[in-house]
Amino acid sequence: MTPSQKTLFTSEKICMDWQQKRRPGAGLYNLGSTCYLNVILQCLTYTAPLANYLLSRQHSRVCCQQGFCMMCVMEAHIRKALYSSATAIRPRAIIRDLKFIGEFKPDIPGDAYEFLRCAVSAMQTACLGECSESDIPSDETTIIHQIFGGLLRSRVTCLSCNTVFDFYKIFLDILLKIKGASSLNTALEDFVAPKEMNGRKCFRCSKCKKKVAASKKVTVHHEPRILTVCLGRADDQTSRKLSQVVEYPEYLDLRPYMSDPAGEPVLYSLYAVVVHSGHTCLGGHFFCYTKASNEQWYKMNDVSVDSCGIQAVLGQQAYLLFYARCSNSHMKDTAPCPSSHSFLSQGQASSQAGSAGPQARPGRMRVTNSQRRSSRERDRSRSPLWDNERRSWIMNTTDYNNSAQKRKRTRPAGHDNAHRDDTTPGASRRSFQRAPAHRAAWEPLPREKQQSRPSR
Repeated sequence: MTPSQKTLFTSEKICMDWQQKRRPGAGLYNLGSTCYLNVILQCLTYTAPLANYLLSRQHSRVCCQQGFCMMCVMEAHIRKALYSSATAIRPRAIIRDLKFIGEFKPDIPGDAYEFLRCAVSAMQTACLGECSESDIPSDETTIIHQIFGGLLRSRVTCLSCNTVFDFYKIFLDILLKIKGASSLNTALEDFVAPKEMNGRKCFRCSKCKKKVAASKKVTVHHEPRILTVCLGRADDQTSRKLSQVVEYPEYLDLRPYMSDPAGEPVLYSLYAVVVHSGHTCLGGHFFCYTKASNEQWYKMNDVSVDSCGIQAVLGQQAYLLFYARCSNSHMKDTAPCPSSHSFLSQGQASSQAGSAGPQARPGRMRVTNSQRRSSRERDRSRSPLWDNERRSWIMNTTDYNNSAQKRKRTRPAGHDNAHRDDTTPGASRRSFQRAPAHRAAWEPLPREKQQSRPSR
């Protein structure tokens, strides 16, 4: 007898609007090289349906997991961040359990997108752990999948017999290529445009009984409540950072990019933006903009939390975009109705985007294996060997003194009270010591150690 599937959370219980209106929460101290971690924690904290659920303590009341539970850790962090009277807090619980979330270390730069995917996956695993051995949980009924999960459809058409095949895949975020794209609209149009499958990527047609050329078109078949978009800023050929400004709207209509583009508008509202400043993918700094429950925007740069306007938000060199599903009635109250192929509130390019140089607390961006291989073959003498998954290369040659000094936050009119680091001129408040055990950022390991690395 096959055990019945257990529904872990019903979608009717999800509340997309904030249940409590509060001031913005605390900033986060950078404990080494954790700016990539701080921005994701802030964006998740201001994800209304997730925060509503965790603040209600529905999970912790019934959680019986032994040891690490990402949902319990996030519940404690969000409560502390939103209810603390301090201007900044230290996310020590997250740092302590980094090894359970992914292969991250607080003193080694990381990628914000990679940490987001690992954090969401850890929360999904924690939700599935609520079931007993006699129950088979349905992955798509967890609170995490109900919030972030959607469905992609890949329609493959055989160019030999014209047979159509449909394949479906669950997604929690969308990675877009932005090379040559001037806006999010353009990048999404390229994402859903039909692409030919030939050569090495030939399709094996079950009707033709052989590999044939085919056409593939990917569309959003079922939209998520929270749409997370990563603008891939690592060039496929050079692995260098793509620093062009990609315009993105405050309100987005996803309908033109869905399997049924002729239906009613599927409207989203922007509530968080992650920005990477720096000239390369392997260094720089992460900060973010979030919309709090009071409907006001704030720039969050580690310990600094400062109010800002929507035009400042829309003019950034964005890396991650967070959109929340909204109703048509809400759109009518907040903005004029957009057409199916237009976007609202296009911002001007910010003069701050990409202007920062080397950072004291760096955050690197996601680089694929193919990009790393092509970079090594092109110039072995100066191309870093970096592995996002294994982190076998030490990027930092300095040992930071983590005894953080408490900073008094002041907000004079017109002054950007940003956290001080190497991006601003002047002496740093931190003390730096050379770590003899660490290797230089551009120095490869000996060949015998390279061969001993586990294959991915």
